[in-house]
Amino acid sequence: MALYSYKALDKSGKEIRGNIEATGEEAVVERLRSMGYFTTEVARVKSGVGQMDLADLPIFKWVSKAISRGKVNLKDLSAFTRQLATLVGAGLPLLRSLQILEEQVENRNLKDAIHSMIESVEGGSTLSEAMAKHPRIFNRLYVNMIKAGELGGALETVLERLALFSEKSAAVRSKVKGAMWYPAVVITIAMTVVCIIMIFVVPKFAEMFSGLGADLPVLTQYLIDFSGWIVVNWWKPLAVIIGTIVALKLFTSTEFGAYVMDRIKLRLPIFGTILQKSAVARFARTFGTLLDTGVPILQALLIVKDTSGNEVISRATVDIHASIRDGDTISEPMRAFPVFPPLVVHMIAVGEETGALDKMLIKVAEAYEREVDDAVDGLAKLIEPLLIVMLGGIIGTVVIALYLPIFSVTNAIK
Repeated sequence: MALYSYKALDKSGKEIRGNIEATGEEAVVERLRSMGYFTTEVARVKSGVGQMDLADLPIFKWVSKAISRGKVNLKDLSAFTRQLATLVGAGLPLLRSLQILEEQVENRNLKDAIHSMIESVEGGSTLSEAMAKHPRIFNRLYVNMIKAGELGGALETVLERLALFSEKSAAVRSKVKGAMWYPAVVITIAMTVVCIIMIFVVPKFAEMFSGLGADLPVLTQYLIDFSGWIVVNWWKPLAVIIGTIVALKLFTSTEFGAYVMDRIKLRLPIFGTILQKSAVARFARTFGTLLDTGVPILQALLIVKDTSGNEVISRATVDIHASIRDGDTISEPMRAFPVFPPLVVHMIAVGEETGALDKMLIKVAEAYEREVDDAVDGLAKLIEPLLIVMLGGIIGTVVIALYLPIFSVTNAIK
């Protein structure tokens, strides 16, 4: 048995912490559940002061995350949720629905998870308990919404809401990633083409120009000198790029590093606004969907904190949770965080006053999702011509620099 530290909520919503010996994380959750507590975090305690588990090192955490990432993407999970909601809504028993989806799903990891869930449900477990055994696929948001649907006898409705939530989240995430990746990919291809020209093409021209016995134009000389440096020291910029990427990954694998990086992202020109609106939309949709499902507000905020995808939003959610526990409103502590626009704060305040907070949060999410769509579309239309001009300028400069000596020789002959 090993020693585990835990964080949990009691029936009043108060957070408690402690240590417990168990055979694994699932055993800890089960024991705390039998005591009437809702588990929010479980972590294994290191066995000694001077001992360190290799898995706790940032580099191993990053590698593990990189390996597990993409095993079941959001698109596959959204399709599974929608199909499960359709089958359950058609009146099929849950077990039969899962068996049908096991045969249909193509993703190997999701198929294995569904098979495990079928065995758990056949053994008497609830669907939420079966899903909780696969945290890499079904996060806390997913599991707690399913649990709320089971307790309220509205599993079909919850599955529909969860499917809609997954589809909306996948659409927004795809839009934002597309806006970020398009210029990055184009610039990378352009840099690769330029490097190939510098390493293989320019040296051939340099050999040809050396036989002319005349002074080369300044632009051509600069290009040849730069090409010579690249041929000899090509590994230096490559090492700098790889080192920078690894350093950033290690830095952002820490809580402080993730917070700093998310703050920088939110302050980026043009892209920062899109990322902020996307983060606020995700916060509002997650929070609103949980409240609409019947999850208690304090528990919902803890789930939002863990699934926000942005450390700035996550830290703000912690303060909001503490304020609500002390009897404050939701909108009041939100005013202290610039990441929440004034419009969002006022809409949430109105939702609190009218008793329709969940519906108001969904409206906020829909409004900001539309703004993200419009901003991304406008950005794509703006970036495309700028990238074409930039690429044309780079390639054009190289071509002109290579042909200037030829023009000079031609003029001298005339």
